[in-house]
Amino acid sequence: MRAIRSAGMKPEMLVRRVAYGLGYRYRLHRKDLPGKPDLTFGPRRKTIFVHGCFWHQHRDCIDGRMPKSNLGYWQTKLTRNVVRDAEHLASLKARGWKSLVIWECETKDVRRLAAKVRRFIGK
Repeated sequence: MRAIRSAGMKPEMLVRRVAYGLGYRYRLHRKDLPGKPDLTFGPRRKTIFVHGCFWHQHRDCIDGRMPKSNLGYWQTKLTRNVVRDAEHLASLKARGWKSLVIWECETKDVRRLAAKVRRFIGK
């Protein structure tokens, strides 16, 4: 699991490319914000998190299912990730930031992704 990177993965790079192509400029992984959001749009006070369906347990996705082997380990680890994500989103909201979570499976349709990013950031 040491090879699992937290930044620069394919879904995140795609979201970054879409946002930049739409004309939005952003900062990456701000350490002063809870959860180090993948993209931060400072003047708009908006953040985007790009979550992997497995690691963050996307409920509506086949990739978000729990592994069948070593269930005790995985259930504890993945549940902790989900709880931590909720805490980060709540903390950001309390600070006056709006957040969008984009799931890995949502990056497959680039047009729909672009529309979602435009709707969120453009407001």
